[in-house]
Amino acid sequence: MKKAILIIILLVFVAGGFFGFRFYKKYYGNNIEKDGYVLIPHKASFKQILDSASKYVDNKESFEAVAKEKDLEKYFKAGRYHFQKGLGNANLVNMIKAGNQSENSFRIGDFGDVYQMVGKVSKKTELDSLQFVNDLNAIAKEKGYSNAEDLKKYFFIDTYNFFWTVTPKEFFKKFDDQYNEFWNSERKAQEQQSGLTRDQIYALASIVYKESGGKKDEMRTIAGLYLNRYRKNMKLQSDPTVIYAINKQTNFKDQIKRVFYKHLSTPSPYNTYANKGIPPGPICVVDKNSVDAVLDAEKNDYIFMCADPARFGYHKFTASAEQHAINAKAYQDWLNSKNIK
Repeated sequence: MKKAILIIILLVFVAGGFFGFRFYKKYYGNNIEKDGYVLIPHKASFKQILDSASKYVDNKESFEAVAKEKDLEKYFKAGRYHFQKGLGNANLVNMIKAGNQSENSFRIGDFGDVYQMVGKVSKKTELDSLQFVNDLNAIAKEKGYSNAEDLKKYFFIDTYNFFWTVTPKEFFKKFDDQYNEFWNSERKAQEQQSGLTRDQIYALASIVYKESGGKKDEMRTIAGLYLNRYRKNMKLQSDPTVIYAINKQTNFKDQIKRVFYKHLSTPSPYNTYANKGIPPGPICVVDKNSVDAVLDAEKNDYIFMCADPARFGYHKFTASAEQHAINAKAYQDWLNSKNIK
């Protein structure tokens, strides 16, 4: 009798272990074949969710079964979800139901205009670029501007994190908050002392950024030089403004590596060879260092600058037209030797 009871108990344990293992494997055992990210739109069908997940899960049938049991079809949240090894079906389904999505990194570079930036940024969001632009245009009008291009000064070059489901309003709020934080009382005092409007500061900062190639160690010197030209009522004569003027006309499809004399007459209010004064706005998205360089420009007597072929990415500065002619000739000879056109 005792032996029969022991056998029954053993069978119960075996059966319990067997079903327990199956339960654990179905719900909590690793079901990821390879790591990846699953994108689930707001209006996704259950089939779309399963199809997207199938690229990464090992046992598709068990994932579907658990998803159905947990009513994923009704209670999912849109997002970009990281399917990583070690996660079981229950973990995956609960993650999607809770909306625990992973952020994506967005690199804001020295884009020539906001529309060019949106074209890149929107590829990492659920919305298409047209919807993104339309919403940013609406935000600009709420702020009293003409369109999204007038928001350029709110963006700074850097890497930012956003969710795939970010809306244009949420996206811009991050930069609006950053802009307001950047313009603290100290910088506002520098702004007043400069005698420049904020738009002029950003326009000069964009020239400084382009001329310096983003190198911080020359920015204050370049800013001082251009302020000298501006205050002497001289044309700024900045090559990047000519490149920008041409790029605007071609919708940024041309890649100009060298500015020739024929380019200098390009009709545009941004062309500082054709017009005196500071351009009406920035020629690119800037970084914080370039704005600070304008606010705290180096006091120097430089009027001319020319790329230094001996130090790639850096410049030779001078107050002498004669010396500048020598520097410019050396640079032109270097360009010709490299067949840069």
